[in-house]
Amino acid sequence: MNCSDSTSAAPESLHPSLWLASQLARASTHCIDTGHPLLSSQLPGGGWPTGTLIDLMLQQPGIGEMRLLRPALEQVAARRIVLLQPPHPPQALALAALGVPPSQLIWLRTSRTADTLWAAEQVLRSGSCGALLFWQSQHLRGENLRRLHLAAQAGETLFFMMRPLTAGHDASPAPLRLALRPQAGGIEIDFVKRRGPQRDAPLFLPLGLPLPLTTYLQQRHASLDRSAPAPVAARGLRSELVH
Repeated sequence: MNCSDSTSAAPESLHPSLWLASQLARASTHCIDTGHPLLSSQLPGGGWPTGTLIDLMLQQPGIGEMRLLRPALEQVAARRIVLLQPPHPPQALALAALGVPPSQLIWLRTSRTADTLWAAEQVLRSGSCGALLFWQSQHLRGENLRRLHLAAQAGETLFFMMRPLTAGHDASPAPLRLALRPQAGGIEIDFVKRRGPQRDAPLFLPLGLPLPLTTYLQQRHASLDRSAPAPVAARGLRSELVH
């Protein structure tokens, strides 16, 4: 190859992890549509990457992150959805509104950070779950994040880690890091890290109010008397994953 050939070659033809600084990188893994065209157009591959750590840093829990993730969770709900250390116990009706049957959900609760990290690795390495949503309020060392990122690469699980905004100052192996803040009618998204050009201006993403729950349940023929799953201790996880 002569010099002119090498300078004109597309970066991804040399190595899949290379891209032009002015363009979004190609996705190196399968992506799930976000369900929000404004957001998808700003992400490499046009969606949420599977088999990798996605860092979502929240001003506080409950600002609309579940409505943000709802379209993606609906797409992967044929497999188990795992909630690890959620800030509040999951409610059956709220799960139905998210398109996640309670029977498809595993709620994991632990008392030690070591058990929490162990449970997250087991879920990711099992390859049997559609998504893992992991809330972590404490600081995690870089080596722990790298272990989780490596474990995620064992399958095609959607892996979202929800952490405080202050975590944005820490290094992370996650190829996609977004900071979320509430705004009237939706949320504001800052692109802390992505494989592509830096975006300085935040993206406002409208999040319409969900349908009245009774209307949603009637449309989906969901039962009102379904109970939310009981929490599973970390060490009892293996039996849940093989069911």
